Parts: sequence; structure tokens; C-alpha cells
Amino acid sequence: MDNRQVIGSWLSGPRAAAEDAGVDFGYRGQQLGLPEEGPGSIARPGRRIGAIAVDWGLCMVIAYGLFARGDQQAMGNWALGILFVMSVLTVGTVGCTPGKALFRLRVVAEGGGRLGVGRVLVRCVLLCIAVPALIWDRDGRGLHDRLARAVQIRI
Repeated sequence: MDNRQVIGSWLSGPRAAAEDAGVDFGYRGQQLGLPEEGPGSIARPGRRIGAIAVDWGLCMVIAYGLFARGDQQAMGNWALGILFVMSVLTVGTVGCTPGKALFRLRVVAEGGGRLGVGRVLVRCVLLCIAVPALIWDRDGRGLHDRLARAVQIRI
């Protein structure tokens, strides 16, 4: 292997290097028994980021209107609390927040069906911490979804 191949494999990342060596990772969601494309497939990162941005914006507007006019720090804290309550109530009942509904996403249990109350609470607490949501597995699920045994799918 010459230096270009070594540098090229380093720049493209470990997954690309493993695929070049013949490792088959399959598609996102294959290990979970989900389809590759269309309804029921794993939600792509762009849609998930768009959904959380809509939810956060909605929570900021509510916090500004109800609680914290002028105090930016207080408004952010209230918005985080509103995001937690909204996520618990909406994901726990209908399986999606307003942002997820707009982007046609739903949160379901790994085996299908609704999440239980305990798993919804775990997921929402970890989402509000933010760090677990930024760490993804090979299927594109955030750590908060993985620990709650949840999957965000397209509907």
C-alpha cells in the first residue's frame, strides 16, 4: 500500500477503510429489521435536525410569550423545560412532536409500537442533556434513542 492509499483511508474514515477491505455494513436500520427506503425506514439526520429545530423554535416562542420577556438566559431555561414537557406529552401519546410531524417522522419502540412511559422519560431527559443526541450509532440513532430502545422512522 503506498502513502496515498494510507492517507486516503485516513481521510475517508474508518468505515470507508473497512468497506474497502470487504466489510459489509448493510444499510441503516437493517439490523433492526427496517426497510432501506420509504415509510418505516430510519429517519435521515437532515429531517431529524430540522424537526428538533422546529420544536426548539416553537418552545422559544412559547417561553418568550409566557415567561421571560427580555431575559435571554431565563428564556432559554424555560424553553428547555417546555421542550421536555412537550416531548414527554407528545411522544408519549402520539409518537411525535410538532416538528417531527411536520417532517413526517415518528418515534417508535425498537420492535415497533409505542414507547412506554419510562422509556419516553429516559429519552426526553437524555435529549435535554443534548450530548447523547449528538452521539450516533451505525444506524444513525442517537444515544438517547439507543438507551431508550427507540427508533425514529419516516412515516
